[in-house]
Amino acid sequence: MEIRLETPLTYDKIKDLKAGDSILLSGVIYSARDAAHKRLIELLDAGKELPIEIEDQTIYYVGPSPEKPGQVIGSAGPTTSYRMDDYTPQLLNLGLKGMIGKGKRNDEVVKSIVENKAVYFGAIGGAAALMAQRVEECEIVAYEDLGAEAIRKIRVKDLPLIVIIDSEGNNLYKIGREEYLKLKR
Repeated sequence: MEIRLETPLTYDKIKDLKAGDSILLSGVIYSARDAAHKRLIELLDAGKELPIEIEDQTIYYVGPSPEKPGQVIGSAGPTTSYRMDDYTPQLLNLGLKGMIGKGKRNDEVVKSIVENKAVYFGAIGGAAALMAQRVEECEIVAYEDLGAEAIRKIRVKDLPLIVIIDSEGNNLYKIGREEYLKLKR
């Protein structure tokens, strides 16, 4: 069964999600990769305002390819998430509720997800064209000079995701491994 979620995400919307749940996410999300994250944290460290509202928002770790004529966005597959791990706890402390990417997160990020009652979604790697088909609108809102890594405001409809780490810290990567090892015995 797939769970339909609308952004902005709040704790009430994500509190019952469990690692392994299939999600169809709709609404506004933001794209940002490591170069944009670095700039966001530099602004915070300098006491300056961020170019986007972070509270209850979702960031998709993606650097889409250029769109072809008639397309809203080019291929938009997830980037490996650990590249954002150094920056993530600070954004979670500001109220970031959702992250979308691929791959494991470090222990500090998992701890921060639990402390801030957030969620980490996995997107399907290798299905960038499929992910792009779920984008209805896309506009650059900050750091245009970063090209593919600029921050974009993206409106999605039924973006297919999996809950990897839920707000209680249950981690699908660990759960899946443990279940697999039990089967091997």
